[in-house]
This record gives sequence, structure tokens and C-alpha cells, in this order.
Amino acid sequence: MNNFSHAEFACGCNCGKNNMDQDFLNRLDLAADYSEAESGYNIPYVINSGCRCSQHNKDVGSISINHVEGKAADIKYESNTILMYIMAGLVMAGFRRIGINREYNFVHVDSMDKTTSLWGY
Repeated sequence: MNNFSHAEFACGCNCGKNNMDQDFLNRLDLAADYSEAESGYNIPYVINSGCRCSQHNKDVGSISINHVEGKAADIKYESNTILMYIMAGLVMAGFRRIGINREYNFVHVDSMDKTTSLWGY
């Protein structure tokens, strides 16, 4: 990966779990490259959450297994402009499941199924 380190995706409870799916990571890396190419700037992809153990997933209130399976990430954004370039990069890299959390300023992206979905929460 050119844009990330594996450590960025480790479970947030510090249990050591970090079983991220390599295809997911490759696509996310590509998305970051696309965002930079589109904007002309290094668009920060700050990972808030990647892999989660089952207990941490439960503790954060999730009932989905996409983070547990290593096929999801939450990416922090600082402005609507940064959000726009992150979204463009994700779509260009082939991601089709994207959620935008406006309260905590992060984008959720996952590759758990083939359903195309864009949501806000």
C-alpha cells in the first residue's frame, strides 16, 4: 500500500486484531490515489476505524459484521471539499456502499456485498 500502513486499521480496543481484506485495502489505496489525482492535492484519508474484534464492534453499537470481516473502514474528513474528493475517489475505485456521518465527520465504506447504497447517518 502506498497511502496507508497496516497499523492504521488495527482494532480500536487495542486487542491486536487486524485481519483487513487485502482486496479491500488495495481498492482503498487506489481511491486515495484517485482523490489526489482529481484534486491535485494529497487528500487525507484518516482512518477512524478499520478492523474490529466482535466485542469492540458490539461496544460501538454496530450490528453489522463488515468491520469484523475486515472489509470496511471509516474515514475522517475535515471539510465538505475533502468529503467531495474522498467520495469521488471511492466511487472511481469501484466502491458502491458508502455512508456519510455528518455528526462525527466520517465516511463509512465497505465491500461486504454487491448492493449499491449511499446513506447518511
